[in-house]
Amino acid sequence: MTEDTSSEDGADLSASEQRQAVRDRYGRVANEESRGDDTDGGGCCGSGADARNEETAGGDERSSCCSGSIDAADRARDIGYSDAQLETVPDGANMGLSCGNPTAIASLDAGETVLDLGSGGGFDCFLASDAVGPDGRVIGVDMTPKMVEKARENAHDRADETVEFRLGEIEHLPVADGTVDVIISNCVLNLSPDKPQVFREAYRVLRPGGRLAVSDVVRTAELPDDRRIDPESVSACIGGAAAPAELETMLDAAGFVDVSIEPKDDDEFISEWHPERDPREYVASARISARKPAAE
Repeated sequence: MTEDTSSEDGADLSASEQRQAVRDRYGRVANEESRGDDTDGGGCCGSGADARNEETAGGDERSSCCSGSIDAADRARDIGYSDAQLETVPDGANMGLSCGNPTAIASLDAGETVLDLGSGGGFDCFLASDAVGPDGRVIGVDMTPKMVEKARENAHDRADETVEFRLGEIEHLPVADGTVDVIISNCVLNLSPDKPQVFREAYRVLRPGGRLAVSDVVRTAELPDDRRIDPESVSACIGGAAAPAELETMLDAAGFVDVSIEPKDDDEFISEWHPERDPREYVASARISARKPAAE
């Protein structure tokens, strides 16, 4: 099968270009963490002055969420994680990639099966593991091999047998039909070039009555062309963000009910994602929830 090289969300980048930009950025973040580099945790894409300098060589500062200076733990506290939660995860699992705390809105119960879309270093997976307990199960899916490797190392360090990490794209989940109670995700859906397919896959793997609890970035105003079509902007959680109404339509079309999208208006951290222009002119973090009907 030949991959569709058009952009399903109307951007001028092809799907393969968007995926490669995301893979490159997050592979670099995982490598920095593995080397023990001093990353800043500056927003959705991680951070680090090395990454920022790489992108801005020659003085051309491009769209990036890698310009923050706050560390990953402080960022996590700012967006809703508690000190108690931070103390339970291995060093390196929190890479500063979050724009919210999906475990706080998922209402996880003991024994449930949880799927994390774009699991990164495993931060939210480990928190979900604590919530569902030894009788539960947590699956993390990420398309970046270095991230999956890092997450597996973190699970080994934590001796956590409830969690497993699988390599795969969130548009084509390596998960069986109707086997998941809750899907969480953190600042990842905006990175997909085919969001309707992501929601169709989410619906497929959820059990009847299963639910979706997502923290992500939504578009609140039209993006300038240079932000919308720039691979760095897309991989920095800005260029690929969809409007709430668009996401509602996608979720409805996939079959979800009780759809709720709640943008926030106090996201100071988003202002740090670009060195020259405040991305809050165009995007905001949001809580996104929905449910698969109990009977079809």
